[in-house]
Amino acid sequence: MSKKKLMFVVGTRPEAIKMAPVILRAADDPRFEPLLVTTSQHREMLDQMLAVFGLTPAVDLDIMRHDQSLADVTTAALRGLDRAVADLAPDVVLVQGDTTTTFCGALAGFYHQVPVAHIEAGLRTFDKRQPFPEEVNRCLTTQVTEFHFPPTDRSLQNLLREGVREDRCWVTGNTAIDALFWTLDRAKRDGRLEAPTGRTLLVTAHRRENHGAPMERICNAVLRLVERFDDLEVEFPVHMSPRVRSVVMPKLGDHPRIRLIDPLDYEDFVLAMHRAELILTDSGGVQEEAPSLGKPVLVLRETTERPEAADAGVARLVGADEEKIVAEASRLLSDRTAYEAMARAMNPYGDGHAAGRILEPLA
Repeated sequence: MSKKKLMFVVGTRPEAIKMAPVILRAADDPRFEPLLVTTSQHREMLDQMLAVFGLTPAVDLDIMRHDQSLADVTTAALRGLDRAVADLAPDVVLVQGDTTTTFCGALAGFYHQVPVAHIEAGLRTFDKRQPFPEEVNRCLTTQVTEFHFPPTDRSLQNLLREGVREDRCWVTGNTAIDALFWTLDRAKRDGRLEAPTGRTLLVTAHRRENHGAPMERICNAVLRLVERFDDLEVEFPVHMSPRVRSVVMPKLGDHPRIRLIDPLDYEDFVLAMHRAELILTDSGGVQEEAPSLGKPVLVLRETTERPEAADAGVARLVGADEEKIVAEASRLLSDRTAYEAMARAMNPYGDGHAAGRILEPLA
């Protein structure tokens, strides 16, 4: 029996993390031949992730250029992915999430009449400007998808309200949790999973809606927190984007208890979350991962397509509002009861077995 050729399209670090468990599972399944195609929309950070999981692309489009526009990314990705689908002739094209690479991969598959499978389907903020351009990317991807893999019942309901047939949807959990558990197990085997010491605030911020003045307000809040709590250390892996670094470096670079570092590879970032007392982030992936570690999350966004964590009480939206960030973080850092109410190791996003649920309908 011939194997089904699955073309996995990846362009960014989060996509690589969330695709890796499915690719690795497919590689061990005699029914499938996995083919990884990377656009390298984020070059260095993507390469780090591929190395962590031992993945080698069949095709690397290498589209990243300095300070490229969304139109540049879109046209380069679509042109390259169109060629890749034509050359590899896959049976299914798999895309993940909501990046420009995601939408272009789905569109390239559709143009060649190859069924598209969308991992992490159905996430919505219902505001096409937040996050930008991700909300539109995922809505457009839905329109050309044959296999919809929503991670939660809530994301399934979003798809059904938009007219997607229920028999084309499979609720799987989120593959981020598969990747998290895989990484924690490996770190434990290697003796790297140390107990947290001291109080560390982990910060990540990179989204376009937080560029400029919002990033300045986030930095001001971090400064106020380290001045208010003299035992608090801050670890801030700073995104490589010049728009992020031009604000963060001058604002926070001189404080002795704020450690600005380059983006961490995935395993090191998981260990950083494990060490942290509290996390401030605008990352969607961190909102999904941190609850499994029992870490409260303050989300630096006005809206989120991942409301399940907020509903469960393990995450809270604070936006880029300086006063709200300081107030909510201070409450958690000074009120143990409030902290423990959020620091519950539970996760509404999955049980670590999403990859298997995704592959079954594709066999």
